Amino acid sequence: MSLNAELHAFYASGYPQLPAAARAVMERAGRELAESGQAGAAPGPGAQAPDFTLPAADGRKVTLSALLAEGPVVLTFYRGAWCPFCNLALRALQERHDAITARGARLVAVSPQVPDESLTLAEKHGLAFDVLSDVGSTVAGRYGIAFDLPEDLAAVYDSFGFEMQRVNGGHPRTLPIPATFVIDRAGTVRWSFADPDYVKRAEPADILAALDSLA
Repeated sequence: MSLNAELHAFYASGYPQLPAAARAVMERAGRELAESGQAGAAPGPGAQAPDFTLPAADGRKVTLSALLAEGPVVLTFYRGAWCPFCNLALRALQERHDAITARGARLVAVSPQVPDESLTLAEKHGLAFDVLSDVGSTVAGRYGIAFDLPEDLAAVYDSFGFEMQRVNGGHPRTLPIPATFVIDRAGTVRWSFADPDYVKRAEPADILAALDSLA
């Protein structure tokens, strides 16, 4: 089963169980984000990937340009460990981690969570790749994918017990649109995926194909 088929099956099984009022808020907010066209602001093929330095879950500082000096980078932005769709996507990437590194590339995941939350996530899922903390979504903003949740959607997430005020270091409403970029050693984006629909993610097979095209 493809990652997106798994994600949609999970959505179909769980979403109808949510309260109707919460679903209405989530659906309206999703439409508004899609209609805003913000996903189109993400750097596409041929664009230069903005450099950054962010803390890893273990406290190290990770700089994109330093990684690129060693080889291509697969950079993926996710919403947080509270998001089950993000967890499924990260697990799928972990399953392909050996295939990514066999192609000489480095996989890096970024979320707005504080480092302690990222460490918990990495340990829980046994992630072999760096999980970086972009508190306040500053780097996500430089990639054109940071957005603020509407107040009523933030309240819905609070009612679900996501504790985003805590896990996002005081920036509970700012999230990244889920996005993935394949960046070559020159820092050029060679393949990209960004979709405001949090149920949709980059397929690992497409990421591997993009890495193969760099050879």
